[in-house]
Amino acid sequence: MFGIAIHAGAGSLPRAEMSRERELEYRAGLARALDAGYSVLEGGGSSLDAVTRAVVVLEDDPLFNAGRGSVFTADGRNELDAAIMDGRTLKAGAVCGVTHVRNPVELARAVMDRSPYVMLYGAGAEEFALENGFALVPRGYFHTAERWRQLERIRAGEDGLSAFTISHVGTVGAVALDTGGALAAATSTGGMTGKRYNRIGDSPIIGAGTYADDRGCAVSATGHGEMFIRAAVAHDICARMRHGGRTLAEAVSEVVHGELPAIHGEGGVIAIDARGGIEMEFNSQGMFRAGISAGGKARIAIYRDD
Repeated sequence: MFGIAIHAGAGSLPRAEMSRERELEYRAGLARALDAGYSVLEGGGSSLDAVTRAVVVLEDDPLFNAGRGSVFTADGRNELDAAIMDGRTLKAGAVCGVTHVRNPVELARAVMDRSPYVMLYGAGAEEFALENGFALVPRGYFHTAERWRQLERIRAGEDGLSAFTISHVGTVGAVALDTGGALAAATSTGGMTGKRYNRIGDSPIIGAGTYADDRGCAVSATGHGEMFIRAAVAHDICARMRHGGRTLAEAVSEVVHGELPAIHGEGGVIAIDARGGIEMEFNSQGMFRAGISAGGKARIAIYRDD
């Protein structure tokens, strides 16, 4: 048994505001990432390799807010965060505030595999990248016209728009179970449009936006990061399974529809357990998501009724 699930953001997704052409582009992007990760598992590869590969594909797609498609900060920069975790050993790696790394998830993997640390930040993370053979890219690599327009809308003070509402296509992530029974999770993001003060969200924080433990499940989250940090969402879901005897579905539902709304948290998670069960749940209007189990049919969805 093996399986993989991916996400590419959750939030306000009114159907009326999305053209059929753009919706098809999003679905195609999700399908490419899901296929990339699934092919690793199908070939006997590890869950770590599968989630890394799936997230790299999402980071390289300018449609999504990670890697190439990352949003801009208030001062017109791109600050990228990512994390990865091995459910078998509980080893983890994370980077945050990097500005020249094409695929932050690969750098997070290197932090996990090649350093004694869990999280590296900013210039130090990029120095580590250079020491480990990563080729850095110029800041212009991350500049996309659509993301720049989103920043300009906030700068112009359009009614109702803020760093918390402007981009519904947020964080990307993947969770997987391999044929050896190992779980893994990875998450990557450009953060929120117009963020200030080197803000860091939940994605690179182990236990908040990313967590994996073979004794429970693997989780990757997306949404209002501050609330996911406060609720330690990813770890809470896993802990409810380990210590509370909850099924994956029960644990996910209790956190996404109970704990998060109680503190006005919006978003969702993807999760997979040691039996290959997949949950993709959210409390927002929609979540870009996809999943597939061994020998099964891929499910690609955006809205709740998909």
